[in-house]
Amino acid sequence: MAGSGTIWASSDVGAGDGACRRCRSRPWRCQVAETTTARGVDPFNPASPAGAYFEFLERVLPDQNTGDGSSEMVSTMPSLFVSHGAPPLLDDPRWLEELHQWSRTLPTPRGIVVVSAHWHDAPVSVTSTGPQVPLTYDFGGFHPVYYTLQYRSADSTTLAQRVTDMLSSRTPVHRVAGRGLDHGAFIPLMAMYPAADVPVVQVSMPGLDPASLYELGVRLRALREEGILLIGSGFMTHSFAVFRRPDLAAHNVAFDRWAADAIVTGDVDALHDYTSKAPGVAVAHPTAEHFVPLLFTLGAAGSTADVQTPIDAMWFGNSTRSVQVGGVG
Repeated sequence: MAGSGTIWASSDVGAGDGACRRCRSRPWRCQVAETTTARGVDPFNPASPAGAYFEFLERVLPDQNTGDGSSEMVSTMPSLFVSHGAPPLLDDPRWLEELHQWSRTLPTPRGIVVVSAHWHDAPVSVTSTGPQVPLTYDFGGFHPVYYTLQYRSADSTTLAQRVTDMLSSRTPVHRVAGRGLDHGAFIPLMAMYPAADVPVVQVSMPGLDPASLYELGVRLRALREEGILLIGSGFMTHSFAVFRRPDLAAHNVAFDRWAADAIVTGDVDALHDYTSKAPGVAVAHPTAEHFVPLLFTLGAAGSTADVQTPIDAMWFGNSTRSVQVGGVG
């Protein structure tokens, strides 16, 4: 796909939050290796890092023709919550295929706006723009191959200006020169839109308060009618403790089921108050950053009358549940 965007890509495990600091200190990763190697599987030390992803690209790119986002046909897009995962998920063929097949059920977006768990900057900031938006390798401790990958998306200048115009009427918007897409944005997009030919803009979380994320989604909701895909990128459960103690996975399962029910029934108030309402929250989300992007998704949708769950699985004790909210028009 020369000209509109090519992809090799990159990935990581969140940096810039509490989880990242724990990652860099590594004790839990050592324990994961000890636990999983006994089963013959070590998700953090694959035999062929990103090998499944390279095979995926060879298979899907020849048939990829998503366009450059400039189509005259404009479809109303849904809003998505994606459990984005760390680099080792690029070694999971099932996850790659699920994300890719999900994207193929949607109209071709004219652009993509992502709010990721890995960037909080108040009041609100927008990533660098132009052709080939850079990547932010906000992770440490993984195999070097993950840092050589690229995701060279299409020119996002026009989309970034549209987002800025929508938000700046009530909030100062900072355009961060040189700030690239972090792994919460580019890892799932590498599977969903591997041709990298759709403009992508990342918007910072204004904070970790669920209400502020919901309001951000409301303010950008109109973009859906312009053919822009809005994505909140986090993880339905985000527990490192479960790597050390697999028995804690039951808490993640309980939280996942509660959240799924609240989403389907439209209990947005309960989701706002998840820290006191949800079972297992102390294990599933000891910090907020990977859950609150869901509130952005719900704010962008406006209604939970049409909810789909394209991905519903557990990955080493954590839920990778991802949801689509709102119909396609």
